[in-house]
Amino acid sequence: MALDLRLQVKLSQQLVMTPQLQQAIKLLQLSRMELVDVVTEELAENPLLEEDQDPKEEREEAETEPEKEPISDNEVPPEQEVKAESEGMDDIDWQTYLEGYSLNSTSSRDSYEDHEDRPSYESLLTKKGSLTDHLMWQLGLSSVADDERLVVAEIIGNLDDAGYLHATIEELVEATGQNPEVVERALGRVQQYDPAGVASRNLQECLLLQLERMELADSLAATVLRDFISELEGRKYPLIAKALKIPLDEVLTAAKLISELDPRPGLAYNEEDVHYIVPDIYVHKVGDEYVVTQNDEGLPSLRINSLYRNALTNRDSVDKKANEYIQDKMRSAVWLIKSIHQRQRTIYKVTKSIVKFQRAFFDHGIEYLRPLVLRDVAEDIEMHESTVSRVTTNKYVQTPQGLFELKYFFNSGINTADGDSIASESVKSRIKEIIAAENSKKPYSDQKIVALLKEQDINIARRTVTKYREMLGIGSSTERKRLF
Repeated sequence: MALDLRLQVKLSQQLVMTPQLQQAIKLLQLSRMELVDVVTEELAENPLLEEDQDPKEEREEAETEPEKEPISDNEVPPEQEVKAESEGMDDIDWQTYLEGYSLNSTSSRDSYEDHEDRPSYESLLTKKGSLTDHLMWQLGLSSVADDERLVVAEIIGNLDDAGYLHATIEELVEATGQNPEVVERALGRVQQYDPAGVASRNLQECLLLQLERMELADSLAATVLRDFISELEGRKYPLIAKALKIPLDEVLTAAKLISELDPRPGLAYNEEDVHYIVPDIYVHKVGDEYVVTQNDEGLPSLRINSLYRNALTNRDSVDKKANEYIQDKMRSAVWLIKSIHQRQRTIYKVTKSIVKFQRAFFDHGIEYLRPLVLRDVAEDIEMHESTVSRVTTNKYVQTPQGLFELKYFFNSGINTADGDSIASESVKSRIKEIIAAENSKKPYSDQKIVALLKEQDINIARRTVTKYREMLGIGSSTERKRLF
């Protein structure tokens, strides 16, 4: 068969992901903190971008300009958006700036005028002590031989956040090159440190060390821990009482004492710093209506540097390569600003649509949350479901009912007796309320919860109750039962 070259015309459609589109999609799905990091990185890399240090003055000047077109409901007010057409700042007069700024500010008279407004020295501590720091401090106060000190430091370095030791004696011997007797002695020394129960190899040893610190090593609680740990975990108190030939009340007293011990002694020294959630958008009730406003606090307001903008205007005075570089960075900066602008508008439109669909929730609370899917909002704002999904991920809204993730408002429906439907989150809330009101000595079974929900005209299967209960992190009736 002969081979030849031919031309063939073919018509086809394909999706082309341009770099600009990829950037817009990436910014759309970022959380607020991630967006701030991206903007900060772009400010450092792109010289054409700069942060508007005083956008308030620009907004005041913009408000004084005549013949402004009214803003529709689906658009974000200009003061809530990042604008690409911001006017440039005047060049800084460095001579005046340096004259008004004293390099020896610590010795100037003005430095003491606001002394009362300054934070105390106690408030300037930024480093929080960890479990390792606490144990190493105790090691520094101890009189320990050098070989044993090396092993103690190795043991401390192998503790997890809860204070448990995950290295065996053999592994410590191999790591330190010391005798097993020295390692055992060093382990015993660490287990005498504060907090009680640290450097344990399992839960049983951790609780026994705490009882020993309380001088209860020969108590009934210690006996139960040593010999009946599996029965204790299964709450088989009558079996323990029968085996020890003692009254059930004594076993319950010992079990209560054990339950008051700390199974994770190291967590008190390894608590992570609390990171508060900053809402991306607010919903305020004004009269009988809900007003949606964006939170632009903490998000840098971007603009194009006036120096490089003037350089593009006067191209003849700029080198060709420099001109190409400036144009490339200009395109990147403008696309970033437009992408952030589009992200804000999309979040605004999605939130307004959610408020429209979930009006009963904003008025009365979680019990009135209605079933809602992404398609409902997507059709309402004329966008694709994937766009709505990206917008509602890791975005938070502050409402009169509290702080919620935008994803929270999308729920499947559960049928009621009158033929209506109720959101799954509302059902979870009711299950939580039922369990909170139960008798801890006789907790409700999942089947009983089904019956109680049916009395509230909610038809739900037992396996669904079990699934929702597990999603809420609530144990079964056996695990919730309390005999003391």
